[in-house]
This record gives sequence, C-alpha cells and structure tokens, in this order.
Amino acid sequence: MPKRLPVRDLIGGLLKSVGRGVQYWLHYTLVAVAWLGVVPLTACRIYRCLFTGSVSSLLTLPLDMLSTENLVTDCFQGCFVVACTLCAFISLVWLREQILHGGDPDWLDPDNPLHFLHPQQNAGAVPAAAAPQPAAAGGGGGGGMAGIIGGVLGNRGNQAAPANQEEEAADLNEQPAAAAENPEEEVEGAVNNGAQDDNWNPIEWDRAAEELTWEKLLGLDGSLVFLEHVFWVVSLNTLFILVFAFCPYHIGHFTIVGLKAESLLSLTQFDGLITTLIGYFLIAISLVVLHCVATLARFRRSRRILGLCYVVVKVSLLVVVEIGLFPLVCGWWLDVCSLSLFDASLKDRVSSFRLAPSTSMFIHWLVGMVYVFYFASFILLLREVLRPGVLWFLRNMNDPDFNPIQEMIHLPMLRHMRRFLASMVIFGSTVLLMLWLPVKVMQWALPGFLPYHVLLSSDAPVSELSLELLLLQVVLPALLEQGHTRTWLKNLVRGWCVAVAWLLDLRSYLLGDVPLPDQLQQPAAEEEEPAAAAEPEPQGLGEAHQAMMQPGGPVGFQPYARPLYFSIRLLLLLAFMGVTLFASSLISLILPVSLGRQMMGLWMGDIKVHELYTAACGLYTCWVTLRAATVICNWAPQGSAAIISRIKEWGSLGLKAVLIATVLIGLVPLLLGLLVELSIVMPITVPLDQTPIFYIWQDWALGVLHAKIICALTMMGPQWWLKRVIEQIYNQGLRNLNLWSVLTQLCVPLVGCLGFWLAAPYVIAKGIVPALGVSMEMQNLVWRRIYPLHLTCILFAAFITFQAHQFKRLYEHIKNDKYLVGQQLVNYNHAPPPPPQEEATDAN
Repeated sequence: MPKRLPVRDLIGGLLKSVGRGVQYWLHYTLVAVAWLGVVPLTACRIYRCLFTGSVSSLLTLPLDMLSTENLVTDCFQGCFVVACTLCAFISLVWLREQILHGGDPDWLDPDNPLHFLHPQQNAGAVPAAAAPQPAAAGGGGGGGMAGIIGGVLGNRGNQAAPANQEEEAADLNEQPAAAAENPEEEVEGAVNNGAQDDNWNPIEWDRAAEELTWEKLLGLDGSLVFLEHVFWVVSLNTLFILVFAFCPYHIGHFTIVGLKAESLLSLTQFDGLITTLIGYFLIAISLVVLHCVATLARFRRSRRILGLCYVVVKVSLLVVVEIGLFPLVCGWWLDVCSLSLFDASLKDRVSSFRLAPSTSMFIHWLVGMVYVFYFASFILLLREVLRPGVLWFLRNMNDPDFNPIQEMIHLPMLRHMRRFLASMVIFGSTVLLMLWLPVKVMQWALPGFLPYHVLLSSDAPVSELSLELLLLQVVLPALLEQGHTRTWLKNLVRGWCVAVAWLLDLRSYLLGDVPLPDQLQQPAAEEEEPAAAAEPEPQGLGEAHQAMMQPGGPVGFQPYARPLYFSIRLLLLLAFMGVTLFASSLISLILPVSLGRQMMGLWMGDIKVHELYTAACGLYTCWVTLRAATVICNWAPQGSAAIISRIKEWGSLGLKAVLIATVLIGLVPLLLGLLVELSIVMPITVPLDQTPIFYIWQDWALGVLHAKIICALTMMGPQWWLKRVIEQIYNQGLRNLNLWSVLTQLCVPLVGCLGFWLAAPYVIAKGIVPALGVSMEMQNLVWRRIYPLHLTCILFAAFITFQAHQFKRLYEHIKNDKYLVGQQLVNYNHAPPPPPQEEATDAN
C-alpha cells in the first residue's frame, strides 16, 4: 500500500463518492416530494373537491391536481387530512383487536352457546344485588328483536323473550345438555367457533404479507417500491374521506335542510363538525334498524356486519363525547363561574368566541382537560387513603382490569348517558363549590382584592417573555418535580379523614382500619365461601374479558361497621366535605396571590404584574416555607447536637450550591444571552441609525433558555469535555459535590470562553478601530457588525474543521478500497512453544 494516494485514484474516488451522493440526493428528494408533496396535496384537493358541492369541481379535478396555486397552504392542510385518515385507520385496526380480545356484545352474537352456558354474564348492566334470576330455556334476552333492541339501546334484562326466540334457539337447546356431560370440550369448541367468526374476512388472501419495514414503506432503502405504497395511501385517503367524512356530512346536511335548521346551526360557528356528528348519529340509528331487520330475516352474516359497524360508530361517538365534549363543557363552566374573578362578563366571552371561535374552543377544551386530569389525580390519591369501597360510584383508573374501550363496546348507550350526566353533575357541583362560591365571598369580604390582573400587556419595563421563560424554566419545574407536595396533600387528607371520622364515629366506614366485631366478621366469612364456590371458571379469553367487564360485585370491597343513624352521619360527612373544599379553595385563591403581590411589590413598586407570576411567586414561597418546616420537624427529635451538625452540613452545601448557582445560573446565562443578543438579535431588529437598548433581565432569561437547549444538545451529542464534566457532576450529586473541580473544570472554562467572545470584538471595535482614525460612521458600522462577523468566523472555522475530518475519512476509505485486500486479526501475545528438551523428557 503506498504512503500517499495517487492523484488519479483520489479524483476517481471523489467522483465516485459525488456520484453516489447525487444519486442518494435524487432518490431522497423523490421520496420527500412523494410523501410531503404528492400525498398531502392530493388529499387536500380531493377533500376540497368533494366538499365543494358542485359537479364542475369534479370535472376539473385533474386540472386542479396539477395546479401550482397555494402549494404550501394546500400541503399543510393535506398533512392534517392525511393525519386524520391515518388516525381513523389505526383506530379501526385497534378497535378490531379490542373486539377480538374482549369478546362481542351479547346482542351481536345471540347464537353463541356460551351465552346459554353462562346466562349470568349476559346481565351486564344489572348490578349484582339486583341481578335477575337465570332465564328459562331460550336464552333470556339473548336473541330475537327484543334482545337486539335491548342490547343496543340498554334495555336488556327488561325485555320479554319473544315467541320466535324459542324456535330460533331450538338447535341450541341440546348443547347445554351435552355440555353437562363434557363441558370443557363444548366450551372450547364454542370459543374456537367464536374466534373463527371474529376472524372472518370477506377477502381470502392467497399469500402471506411480506415483511414490511419503515425503510421499505417510505422508500428509505433506496428502492422505488415506495411508489406503489404512495398510490395505495392516496387511494385509502380518498376512500376514508369519502366514507368517513363525505357521506356522514351529507346525510346530516340533508337532514338539517329537511328540518330547516340552517340558521340555528350557523350560530354555533362549527356547522360542518356538528353536521357530520348529526350524520353519524343518524347512521347509528339506521344501523340499529337494519340490524333488527337482518335479525328477523335471519341473515346471519349481514346481521354481524351491521352490528360491527354499529359498534364502530358507537365507540367513535362515545370517544368524541368523553374526550371532546366533556372537557369542553367543563372548560366553559369554569370560565362562566370565574367571570367575576377577572372582572369579565358573558358578553365579552361571546364576542371573543365570535372573533376567534377555534382558538376559544381549544383554550376552553384545554382548561377542561387540565381540570379533569387534576380531579382524577385527586380521586386516585383519595383511593390510597380511604377504605376500599367508599368511592364505589367512581371508576378506578388504577385498576388493571379497567378498560374504557371495552366498556364502550359492551355497555349499552343508556348507561353511558347516565354516566355522562352523573359526571357532569359531580364536576359542575365541584366547580360551583370551589370557584363560584369562594369568588362571591371574596367580593363581599375583600372588595379591593379582586379582580385578578391578567392583561396581556404590561406597563413594566420587564418583558413578558422574560417572565414567562422564568416561570416555565425555573418556578414550575421546581414545583412539579418535587414529590413532597403529593405526600403533604396525602397526609393532610388522611388527617382530615381521621378527625372527621372521630367526630362522626365513621372511622370504620372511611378508613377501614378498625377491627370489626365477631358477629360482623363471621357472617362475612360464611358468605364468601358459597360465593367462591358458585363462581364459574373462565371460559376462554373472550369470556374472561366479558366477565371482567361485568363483575358480580364491587372490586376490592372491604366490610365496615354501620353505627346508629348512619344516613344522618353520611349527610354530615358530605356537609363537612363541602365546607372543607370551600375553605381550601378560598385559601388557595387568596394566600398565594397576596404573598406574591407583596413580594413583587417590593421589587417592582406599584406596577401591576400578571397574576400568573404573583401566584407562582406566592406558591413557591409557600412551598419553601412548608419544606423548611417539615425538615425542622423531622430534625427536632434528634436533639440539639444533631440539629446543629445538620445545619452546619446543609449550610456548607448551601454555600457551595449558592456559589456554583451564581456562576452557572446567573453569570453564564447572562453572558450567553448578551452574546446571542449582540450576534443575532441586535443586527436583525435594530437599524444602524438607531441605538440599541439592552435589558439585562431579559437577556438573562433568554440565556437560561439557551443554556438549557445547549445542555440538552450536549448530552445527546458525542463525547467531549463539556459532556464528560456535566456527567461527572451529575453522578456526584449535591452531597458529594466537589467545589474545586466544578469551578476549575466547568465554571472557569465557560466564563473564559464566553468572556473572550464578548470582550475580543469589543476591544477591536472600541479600542483598535478608533485608534486608526476612521470616521464615526465607520466605527458605528464596525461596532454593529463585528459580533455577527465573529460568530460567522467561528461557524466557518467549525465547518472547515468538520469538512477536513470528513475528507480525511474519505481519503482513508478510498485508499482502503483501492489497495487493502483484507483485514486479519493477528494475536501477537500468543504463548511461545515449549522447549524441545522438555518435550523429550516428557516422551521418555
């Protein structure tokens, strides 16, 4: 192998590499144009053509597909359409898996013999205490029109079995008798038959699907097979738009036109969405009617297809109600109940809704989702404190058997409607108790405290952007990443429960930690044995899921002792709970904001600040105070000597942390923010004939954001000195923090580099250039452009270094391809062979 590569070989290798790069560039450009251009553009224009409502749009669709007008806008809208169709496709596939694994509803497959072997599982909506007796020979609500309507609309168990049900199930009456002789084989065969029905497919595939990877699907493997995938995606997009958007919309539109309700619908500002939902509702009713007709005509396959279609539409509508409508109603109710808190009126909200309906609905939906999330989190915390069974009327999100999709599939619509109305009552009453009533009390007791100052504009010289960054980057992470808050809340709830239980003599009911009398424990133990003996064994995966969704009693129920006047005590418990919620909400609305106003007033004077920042400041102060009090209470039993040693230890750690934080959180972000301001922001925003004004606070806040981004990129990048030092400091922790190593290895290099980048251009612009005797205009031009030039030089030097490294790698690659025949691993540390004398001795 020559030491130096010949020029001809080097140029040939370079040309070959350039050609390969151009080939890859053309292929990936084609992939990007196909997936980011053709697919979304086609979806957008087909969608627009279908919803234009004119025949001319259909005739001019080929020309519209080739039009170059509004390409970027149509591509973005098409990406949204493609995302919606993709989500619909994935949801359908996932819902099919849920139906296969969880089993069909009873009304969907009334001929299944398992419904006759285990009739107790068919009373899904009936509680265990009120469960009806097993039905007579014929199935008891399993088949026939009454069974179908009852299963779909929620009246199962209340419908009388029709006469033709016995005739329809005549062939199945022999199966229970056979199952009595050999129940395991019968049930296994039934489960297998059900699985075959679930896996029925109208298209019989001749060959198995080839293994498909993301690289092959998108065309990143270098082949052109992805063009076929593009064609299929465009076709599926068109099909999904036609089936799931066009048809429901026009069904709802014709219905609204027939009812002459166009003017009423236009007031909602979302007439298209509401029209589509009305169309889906009418489709669901039509599917129910057609399913009943197919059942009467005994079209088994048609009946099953129509039933599955109804399940899909039913689950889709319930998902829209649970995830879309319910949080939206909660958000609007929160806004209406808090109007007095912000000195607003309902007329202002209506006007803002008319100006930006989509933004207003999204904000209210987001607020409602946050409220629902924290409400559910508080309920989970209550379940950790209270006796199992107290919150029987609320679903347990931590239950591993809880599956909301299975409930949407199996439970009837009337039960879902009752749950929705009950949830609305509970959540709405909580908002009234914890928001509307405290605001009214605050207006009466503290007339000068309200309203909250939440204007978007501020008279303060401090930028709102800086305060938002400070809040998002410093305050909220410190509050949310601490597990102490949840522990304090849990202890507070337990203390309240203990106090109220002692006052009302309900400790056995609330907490369940009181031993029951013998006369209460013995009957409970006697009742458990027949219940366990009567419990049927699971009959396969589908039946296990069906039994899971329709349990015979409350999960995790713990018996309790009922004192005298139990109902009156429960009413008093509800009254205490309401008063406690009202008082805690009143304190939460007053205390943090008052502390925050006082602390911000010491710094900013009489200038009004956004209440979000005052509340954050007050919450952080309360958290620090509570944390300090908790630490002191934990240290108090150890004695004064231990407390003094702990104070010395934490004092030294605190001094180290303050010193390091002053450099890393104060000085470094300030230098970084000034450097970004001088190099990027100032040349873009400030003209040459104007004097730039620097806000140190804003530069520091932006520097904090830039520092966090740089740290994240550093930890994701390759190994170099900054990443090694950060990992070392992180592994040491706060207790084992080495002050000298942090200062010498991290703080001094960072401050030195940033200081040099700030000072060197300043010395040149303000020291060397004026000494050369140039004009003031030239001095100003140099001063304003030297920092961008400095940044450009640094980036150019980094680019040249990177390219030189890449060229060196390419050079070695060309040389190895040209002259290196192969590589062989040779072990140079092998043991020497034994001497011949020893071998001869051994031989003798």
